[in-house]
Amino acid sequence: MDEIVLYDYWRSSASYRVRIALNSLGVAHRRVPVNLLEGAHKAPEHLDRNPQGLVPALRIDGLMMTQSLSIIEYLDETRGPAGFLPADPPGRQRVRALAQAIAMDIHPVCNLGVVGHVMELTGRGEAARAEWMVKFIGEGLSAVERMLEDPRTGTFCHGEGPSIADFCLVPQVYNADRWGVDMARFSRIRSIAAVCEALPAFQAAHPERVKPQ
Repeated sequence: MDEIVLYDYWRSSASYRVRIALNSLGVAHRRVPVNLLEGAHKAPEHLDRNPQGLVPALRIDGLMMTQSLSIIEYLDETRGPAGFLPADPPGRQRVRALAQAIAMDIHPVCNLGVVGHVMELTGRGEAARAEWMVKFIGEGLSAVERMLEDPRTGTFCHGEGPSIADFCLVPQVYNADRWGVDMARFSRIRSIAAVCEALPAFQAAHPERVKPQ
């Protein structure tokens, strides 16, 4: 079988999600770092992998895959099933909604390219970046906290096992802590994240564990 290769960046939350999924399934793979700060994601060799110039990209089964949520679903379908999505349609809809509230609403406005442009437009440098991150991560997680006010929330975002929603939540909590978002008001998020962070698959995927030396 061909080697599975993950092209990622250690602090990328989208990459972090895919690392958690790969670890959860015990899928052996090799990581190839793509240094966003050095612009490696815009180099021709990476644009051949992902024309969007984003990470992660996953080479698997003779294919080059992009977009973290679709990669995670593919892994569950081909290496699982591991319950990354619930069996029932209402449950799948809820888990996808939670995941997308983070991956499609919080993450895109806080990625490197967007925030760099904000810094350039405002001329306020790091001060603008910090304010932007706190505002949009905080507002986004506030909505997620309310979405978790649901009887289907259990030890994890949905029930008693980690799902794609948890794979998205934990990296966003990491970002929130990094940028100084006040997390005290998010009791459900903090409780779920603490449970996830105690699991080996999450621990092995943590940015500080995969940071280049």
